[in-house]
Amino acid sequence: MASLRGRFLKGAGLAVLFGLGAVSAAQADYFERINTYPVYKTLPEGADKATETVAEIIYASKDGRTLAFTDSPGEAIVFVNATNPLNIQPLGRTDLGGEPTSVAVGEKAAYAGVNTSEDFVNASGHLAVIALADMGITATCDVKGQPDSVAISPNGKFVAIAIENERDEDLNDGVIPQAPAGHLAIFDLDENGAPTNCDAVRIVDMTGLAEVAPSDPEPEFVSINAKNQAVVTIQENNHLVIVDLASGDVVGHFSAGTATAENVPVKKARMSDASGTSENVRREPDAVAWIDDERFVTANEGDYEGGSRGFTIWNTKGDVLFDSGNQMEHMGMSHGHYPAKRAHKKGTEPEGVAVGTFGGDTLIFVNSERGNFVAVYKDTGGVPEFLQFLPTHVGPEGLLAIPNRDLFAVANEVDEDGVRAHISLYQFGVDAPAYPSLVSSRDEETGAPIGWGAMSGLAADPNDPNKLYAVNDSFYSTGRIYTLDISSKPAKITGYKNVTGASQELLDLEGISVASGGGFWLASEGHPDKERQHLLLKVDANGAVEEEVLLPQSLIDQSKRFSFEGVAEFEMDGKPLVAVAVQREWKDDPKGHTKIAVYNPADKSWGFVHYPLDAPKSAAGGWVGLSEIVSLGGGEFAILERDNKGGEDAAIKQITVVSVKGVTPAAHGETLPVLKKRFAMDVLPAMAQGKGWILDKPEGLTITSDGRLILLTDNDGVDDAPGETQLIDLGPATRLN
Repeated sequence: MASLRGRFLKGAGLAVLFGLGAVSAAQADYFERINTYPVYKTLPEGADKATETVAEIIYASKDGRTLAFTDSPGEAIVFVNATNPLNIQPLGRTDLGGEPTSVAVGEKAAYAGVNTSEDFVNASGHLAVIALADMGITATCDVKGQPDSVAISPNGKFVAIAIENERDEDLNDGVIPQAPAGHLAIFDLDENGAPTNCDAVRIVDMTGLAEVAPSDPEPEFVSINAKNQAVVTIQENNHLVIVDLASGDVVGHFSAGTATAENVPVKKARMSDASGTSENVRREPDAVAWIDDERFVTANEGDYEGGSRGFTIWNTKGDVLFDSGNQMEHMGMSHGHYPAKRAHKKGTEPEGVAVGTFGGDTLIFVNSERGNFVAVYKDTGGVPEFLQFLPTHVGPEGLLAIPNRDLFAVANEVDEDGVRAHISLYQFGVDAPAYPSLVSSRDEETGAPIGWGAMSGLAADPNDPNKLYAVNDSFYSTGRIYTLDISSKPAKITGYKNVTGASQELLDLEGISVASGGGFWLASEGHPDKERQHLLLKVDANGAVEEEVLLPQSLIDQSKRFSFEGVAEFEMDGKPLVAVAVQREWKDDPKGHTKIAVYNPADKSWGFVHYPLDAPKSAAGGWVGLSEIVSLGGGEFAILERDNKGGEDAAIKQITVVSVKGVTPAAHGETLPVLKKRFAMDVLPAMAQGKGWILDKPEGLTITSDGRLILLTDNDGVDDAPGETQLIDLGPATRLN
């Protein structure tokens, strides 16, 4: 029993701990996302909306009504009014004249670490004291180096700053030691929150403590308990230090040690399969937060040589009370949030932690920087109990519990490639989690959750109203057909079949339809520049390719990369036919028109019709194309038409209806008939109900055997994308009439 319990504590019992997305046994209250606020809205009037803005470290005023966060490229601390969390309003920006690294807020002032270093050798920085009354800087205090994390003591008497003096990763392959060494800086505050030793910072020397590069400590993060003790992570040195702030004495220190995560993705391959073990890896903790005065929790992101892919609960003696093992990795896999491109590095990369009391329980929040989620646990004094999986925006960095307002906040820092940095707010007190809508069961071979993501096509079983099939696109190296059970919430991926026997190694599966004779029709999107063909595939029930169908060569010569997106078998005049939706116009199409291709399996012939696309409506421009086609019977089809915009720029996510009844598809080279389309449904409201960044890719649509209309979104494999997958029941398909 002892060995079984040990494996359980290290994550082997994850299905028990978090039920693969189901609510916990405790049936506690849950969080609901209520707002996602773009940081660019805090820019001064007249500023270019495209200006890079970042939210990294976030803090709240004592009453929880004002939020302050760092904007590194803007060299500012940004203040927003969150009195109404549903309607955040900008208050102002405080220019710092350097890079803000962290911020903490007291009764009357905010305290920001500001990096002014010329280079890695000439490290410099200061503490900026900012009055909350007018957001003006009242003092700048030299910290004798390059600051990172800033913390204020609960009683408001001390500010502690981790002075990292970070290494040059391009020097000696980033190996430490690299002078100058870092330290902990301490300022004593008076009753008005002003530093009494602004001109004479107290320095705590941390050299000679760590086993790794003891001459070059690089403090990363600091947290202070009610006893005015600071716990400091020395990340690259894989060490933890406890300092008494009143005396400045080191009262404890110990190695962060190593941890193992079994049955996790470790290969440099684009598929989230539990292919190996991350064994005895240095934890190299990043963020740290006190749970109480004797225990704290670290997020073991790693930086130098480590990153154990989880989090650890410690006591002040250095004992490991709990280590999450593979839980964060398995959570990412089961929820479709696994960053497969990072599997061979640090996986989900837990980076931030926060602790707060909600509903009488002490909750622990741990974020996954690469998987774009926060795991919420209940502190039990022993093994923490998993409560909830919260989706975030891209690159969650700072976490903030605001218990006095029943709020939890996440600062999401990524602001590039069309993705904007955001502040996300979650309200405590709902009866059940709204997310996820889809999770996976365990793989029988590995015992780990089935890895999945980038869902790009959807089909319904013709006989079972609770069974669906989905495919993933070429983000993953293996094309799969997944089986979904939608009889419960969240729906579950119960199994999959790999597609085998295709003529090309990488398939870009974008559509699936159940074939009347058994098996499936699959549409694989081509890409002329990558020598990937446009393929219509007939596969058996196990995913083995029975037939590959190519387009006429004359049409292939006119093709572009935006090609096959959806497929639907239908019947006309007693004959089974297959319709394939082409996403956007090709070289031979009139502007604003794309093709629907119709294949006749009996004589292996192709015919084509034109579909008129809506013009882009977003102020940000972009394009409009097709994502899915579903047979409604009698030659009618539901078409999923969308623009390529997300967030506030999303404008067209709609279902239209067309009919080929009485229309004769033409051979390529002939004049193609143009279908008449009818607007049937706007799916934007349904996609926006989650209060997050509106996803740009609704990709799958189907109708169950009992007539329900189901929508599925593509999460792009969590690659520069939020990572959320929405499986939405849109109601009776009769709504399309």
